[in-house]
Amino acid sequence: MQKSNPKKAVFKPQKQKQPGLEHKMSPLPEFFVPEPGCEKLHGKNCIITVGDSGIGRAVAVAFAREGANVSIIYLKAEQEDAEFTRQFIRETYDRECLLVPADLSKEANCIKAVSKIKALYKTIDVLVNNAGVHYPVESLEEITTEQLTETFTVNVFAQFWLTKAVLPLMRKGSSIINTTSVTAYRGSGGLIDYSATKGAIVSFTRSLSANLADKGIRVNGVAPGPIWTPLIPASFDKKKVTTHGTDTPLKRAGQPNEVAPAYVFLACDDASYITGQIIHVNGGEIVNG
Repeated sequence: MQKSNPKKAVFKPQKQKQPGLEHKMSPLPEFFVPEPGCEKLHGKNCIITVGDSGIGRAVAVAFAREGANVSIIYLKAEQEDAEFTRQFIRETYDRECLLVPADLSKEANCIKAVSKIKALYKTIDVLVNNAGVHYPVESLEEITTEQLTETFTVNVFAQFWLTKAVLPLMRKGSSIINTTSVTAYRGSGGLIDYSATKGAIVSFTRSLSANLADKGIRVNGVAPGPIWTPLIPASFDKKKVTTHGTDTPLKRAGQPNEVAPAYVFLACDDASYITGQIIHVNGGEIVNG
């Protein structure tokens, strides 16, 4: 008899407006594991964009579990999710969690956000570039210049701007982790512009890793497959939400706490000889690169 998969959630038909709020999802995403950490990031100062919910929240919690101080950059519309994340980190792990609201689609806001964090932490050990949007369409003709510009600005330009602002605060041994996607490798007929940005992030990661190697700063990426995050009910119709992830070899969507360990690994000294690489957390899809 086939055993049931304890991670296989039943997603109810649901729809939200962008950017999506985690506390309104059903079921709620799984963002932490109850086991104690191993202090792999003890005392390290980390920045996570969109760390209020989804994969970002799971990463923020996982970093705190490993002893890190966390700064979360998030959209003001997601204040409730951000407050929950901060409270959870403080009460569960007794770590600092700084909340910095900012619209990363503007370079000036990226610089200001980093300045606020710099006032508290003089150095940054880990930067996780995790902000991203997508707007499904059925054809290329439906992608307006407005949509194309927003998708590239949030997904790609913001990574350049944030990284540029954070680099002066980094030192030998620091780590940059960029969130790309399985769509960078297999494409997506309904997410053409989004997939293009994720391909750009792969190239950015590899190029920046070569550029910063002499400084001892590692640059890697994580390419998630279908994960249960607020972006899903905020992007797709109700019917598609109910089948999210069922087309993977594991026949289910992943949970944020199943992706977060990849970020912990790349952030800590266990990955000291790894740079310019992408870890694929995608439910078994075979990709090249």
